[in-house]
Amino acid sequence: MKTTDYIKNWLKENLSTKRYSHSIGCAECAKKLAKIFNQDENAAYIAGLIHDLAKNLNNEELYKIITNEIKSGYSCDELKNSKTYHAIAGAYLAKKIFGIEDKKIISAIRNHTIGKVNMDTFDKIIFLADKIEPNERDEKYSKKIHKILEKNKGTIGLDLAILKCTQETIKSLIKRQLYICSETINLYNHLIIKVGDLLEKSD
Repeated sequence: MKTTDYIKNWLKENLSTKRYSHSIGCAECAKKLAKIFNQDENAAYIAGLIHDLAKNLNNEELYKIITNEIKSGYSCDELKNSKTYHAIAGAYLAKKIFGIEDKKIISAIRNHTIGKVNMDTFDKIIFLADKIEPNERDEKYSKKIHKILEKNKGTIGLDLAILKCTQETIKSLIKRQLYICSETINLYNHLIIKVGDLLEKSD
């Protein structure tokens, strides 16, 4: 695997200033969440750092990588919204560009956008860090999610925070008239059944 300094320099050269700032914020947030939830802090930092590494490519380039190089491990459903392309391609490019072999990191990159029902704790903290990092995300929204985590410890708090984020993602996609991947809907339904009765108390 390439060094952290190498990765940062590559990202700085290949991402926009705002996207690079977001990546740094996500890495730092992921590391803090990893400490809280007893996950590998260094792996979380790297996953947060490179989760958006494919954002420098346009949709046509991403589509070609997915269909010509990756070829499997994704659904046709995911290809109906170009906003999902960078996560599919990013998981592949993380290994190709940076030599990432850690399956936890690859999985977290792959799942950080639309999520999935059976995410493990490491997947969940990267998913969450992407939504609440302090550099580029809305401060008021991030504080609301942090409040949920503070009031509800352990797995329940993590699931409640992800449920809230998934609700907001769905609202945003509807507002922008974008396709909602079935996996995101499945995640919402799964969590609303699992912890939804606790959500109002957590706001």
